[in-house]
Amino acid sequence: MQSRSNIPDPLDGLATTLDRSSFAAIAQLTSGQSPATLAQSFSDWWTHILCSPGRQLQLAAKGGRKLMRLADYAMRSASGSDPEPAIDPLPQDRRFADAAWKRHPFDLIEQAFLLQQQWWHAATTGVSGVTGHHEAIVEFATRQMLDMVSPTNFIPTNPVLQQRILETGGQCLVEGARFFCDDLERLVRGEPAAGTEAYRVGEKVAATAGKVVFRNRVMELIQYAPATETVRPEPILIVPAWIMKYYILDLSPENSLIRWLVGQGYTVFCISWYNPDSADRDLDMEDYRLLGPMAAVDVIQAITGTEKIHAAGYCIGGTLLAITAAAMARDEDERLASVTLFAAQTEFSEPGELGLFIDEAEINLIDAMMWARGFLDSSHMGGAFQMLRSNDLLWSRIL
Repeated sequence: MQSRSNIPDPLDGLATTLDRSSFAAIAQLTSGQSPATLAQSFSDWWTHILCSPGRQLQLAAKGGRKLMRLADYAMRSASGSDPEPAIDPLPQDRRFADAAWKRHPFDLIEQAFLLQQQWWHAATTGVSGVTGHHEAIVEFATRQMLDMVSPTNFIPTNPVLQQRILETGGQCLVEGARFFCDDLERLVRGEPAAGTEAYRVGEKVAATAGKVVFRNRVMELIQYAPATETVRPEPILIVPAWIMKYYILDLSPENSLIRWLVGQGYTVFCISWYNPDSADRDLDMEDYRLLGPMAAVDVIQAITGTEKIHAAGYCIGGTLLAITAAAMARDEDERLASVTLFAAQTEFSEPGELGLFIDEAEINLIDAMMWARGFLDSSHMGGAFQMLRSNDLLWSRIL
């Protein structure tokens, strides 16, 4: 006789569907960012800093010293001299590079913002008791908020923009409004960003001549013939990332790795991944390994008759290639002569700031999005990379 504890709950399926639908809707509204993770992180940080009077004293003293540095700079600047700045921007921060930021009062605005930014970094890091993941998220989120209110993003506090308005008689604002409306319309219609139509495949990008020699469910394999009389005996296979087009290494004749390789006498093959849709929801990493690099190796060997193939992988394509090479070594398959990885990770214990988007709550939202659509939309992946370079790719363009 079946015990009551083993009887399936008739609401299990319905409950799972409702929960996944709810999380998918949340993910759509937040671009895949978990509000639960953000709330937990700030709660962890705020609770511990409230219980740390010594840390509070340190931050108060640090804030006082920064105010004194700013006041000292203001007095030296008012004297008409060219004083040394109280703080310099970080090397990668190009927002204040224009000489206009050295003029009064914009120099004070810049200095005050940078000192405040430095203080907030100190306030959100090194708080005793806060978990490392939560601390990283709080520091990252605070930096995003400061980037939003940067003086470079507003007309009254941006001398470069003010000068541009004077030079154009305000026409730049009209053009900016028109561009904003155009971008909004394209976003609503699901069209690519303005200007992308100028980069025509085969003309402006991917100009190296090639031909498709194989197709399957996940990819096309493109072959590029060597451009020399003497042909090297061992061909090259390039495995790009799923989130990038095959021509990431063939953007233009001036910076094309593929064009350079065929110019050195190599026969080059490159995988071109298909964009997935809902019909591909059941594909997994093993499918991509077998239908991607492994299938490509088989086809290349059949076409060229070679015993050895050099393989190169870019980004997550390099990760897939590393997995493929490991599996081939396990199976005593020695057809790879060499493996070269570009910007590819094979060990993920310290993924850098990308780790901010990896925890149980985030993965739960991503799983819900993929359950609803069958795949992860490129806009959600692109949004994460934009947040990592928000100064250049996000807030300076929106505000």
